[in-house]
Amino acid sequence: MNPALQAWGYYARWTARWPGVAALVPFIPVVAIWWLVASLEVFPRAFFPGPAEVVRGFVDLTYKGILPAYLEDSVGRLLLGAGFGMAIGIPLGILVGLSQTAYRATWPIILFFQAIGDIAWLPILLIWFGFGLTTMTFVIVYTVVFPVVFNTVLGVRSVPRDLPRAALSLGAPRWRVLTEVILPGALPNIVTGLRNGLGYGWRALIAAEIIVGTSGIGFLMFDARRAGSATEIVLGMIVLGLLWYAVDAWILAPIERATGQRWGLVTRT
Repeated sequence: MNPALQAWGYYARWTARWPGVAALVPFIPVVAIWWLVASLEVFPRAFFPGPAEVVRGFVDLTYKGILPAYLEDSVGRLLLGAGFGMAIGIPLGILVGLSQTAYRATWPIILFFQAIGDIAWLPILLIWFGFGLTTMTFVIVYTVVFPVVFNTVLGVRSVPRDLPRAALSLGAPRWRVLTEVILPGALPNIVTGLRNGLGYGWRALIAAEIIVGTSGIGFLMFDARRAGSATEIVLGMIVLGLLWYAVDAWILAPIERATGQRWGLVTRT
C-alpha cells in the first residue's frame, strides 16, 4: 500500500476514535509559527510573548487561583444571561411565528432594536445600573434574544401547514398541536438559534467585562493592559477561544446534529 494512503488511513481512524482531540491538530502549525516568530524576536518579547511565556503565565495564574475564579465568573454570567435570553426569545419567536397579528405588531420593533448593537447600550446602562452584574446580564440577554427569536420564527414557519391542519382534523387540541407538531418541527432551528445566540452572548460578555467588569476573563485582559502584561492578554485570548471551541464543538454542535437527525432533517450515514 502507498505509505501516504496508509498514513491517511491511520489518521482517519484516529480522528474517528478521538474527534475532540483530533480537532486540535490544525492548531499545531499555528502554534509552531507563533513560536518561530517569537523565537526570532521579530517583535520585542515584551509585546509579543511566545508560547512558553504564556504557559508559565497560565500556570502562575492558575496556582494563585485568579484564572479559575475569573473563568467561573464569566461562565456564570453567560449562563445567567443566556437563560433569560432563551426564556424570552423562544416564547416570543413562537408567538410571532404563529400569529400574523403578533408579527405585524412586533416585527418592526424587533428589527429596530436588533439594529442597535449591544455595546451601544452600555453608556445608558451604566447610568441606570452602574458597574455590576445587572448591566452585564442585560447585555448578554439583549445579544442572545435576537438570534433565538429569528431562528424560532423561521422554524415555526418552516413546519408544513398541512401537518397542524391534519392534527386538528383528527381531533387534537391546539396545545397538543403546538407541543407535538409545531415545536418538534421547529426544534432544529431553535437549537441553531441557541447555538448562535450563545456565541454572540459570549463575545458580548467579554466586551462588557472589559468595559464595566471587575472580574472575569475580559477584565483580566483589560487589567493586564494597564499593567503592561502582554502575556496575560494573549493568555486571556487563548482561554476565550479554546473554551468556546470546546463548548461549541463538543456540546452545542452535537446537540444541533442530534436534533436534526431526530426530526428527520439530517440523515445518518
